[in-house]
Amino acid sequence: MTGPFFVYILASKRNGTLYIGVTNNLARRMAVHKGKLVPGFTRQSEADQLVYFETFDSILEARAREHSLKRWRRAWKIDLIEKLNPDWRDLANELNS
Repeated sequence: MTGPFFVYILASKRNGTLYIGVTNNLARRMAVHKGKLVPGFTRQSEADQLVYFETFDSILEARAREHSLKRWRRAWKIDLIEKLNPDWRDLANELNS
């Protein structure tokens, strides 16, 4: 598979429930999350605001970063989000479909 690949963090609200995922099409994946089209954690927790993402050329790099972030302490994840998105804006509104 060729890139780009994205590791992303969703939130239910500022300092709310966080979800970390990986995809090769962030705009499409956000439409799925926002449309609540797939049952699971994000649908139950209402985590559908894109508050952070990173881009990678390789799926292996993206999955390694996803795995690393999932092991981080919650405070570290919040610091990461707030460094680049201090207002917790929904970045999905800024994606090109």
